[in-house]
Amino acid sequence: MDYSTDYTTHAEAIVELFASTFTASEGAEEGALIGALARRLIAETPSGDLRVFTAWEDGTLVGGIFFTRLTYEGDPRTVFMMAPVAVATAHQGKGIGQRLIDHGLDALRREDVDIAVTYGDPAFYDRVGFEPVSAADLPAPQPLNQPQGWIAQSLTEAPLTPLRGSARCVAAFDDPALW
Repeated sequence: MDYSTDYTTHAEAIVELFASTFTASEGAEEGALIGALARRLIAETPSGDLRVFTAWEDGTLVGGIFFTRLTYEGDPRTVFMMAPVAVATAHQGKGIGQRLIDHGLDALRREDVDIAVTYGDPAFYDRVGFEPVSAADLPAPQPLNQPQGWIAQSLTEAPLTPLRGSARCVAAFDDPALW
């Protein structure tokens, strides 16, 4: 498996991966929503606030993951949100997603990012170190439809402690329909 951070050259393939994967698992409406989100993240998010990691097998895009900056008013720690994550339907169940997430989190650690947060299935993401957090301890930028899916992990030796202040996400995520 090869990993890449070049999301500009492969933007259309990445958007298609997210749209088709979410269409297959969640239906056409969700596929369109997440495909549009991927397109906006790539086109509109400043590079300092965006990390994209893709996984390739024999020249074929098999997985992708986005990390975007969350800013907390009154808290100096660096926080990135991992979302969305996709593995091509034909390649699911092979550990590609977990390896890609581990790769991305390791890259963030090397950048001295303090905390990673995501909004997803705790049963899946606990395998890669995420644990449930409350929105009171780690405020979300929008009201959460499924608060049990708000999970995080410290990327440093420091324990995960509450973040201070209100949260701000990148523009592409500032949409209640995504939360």
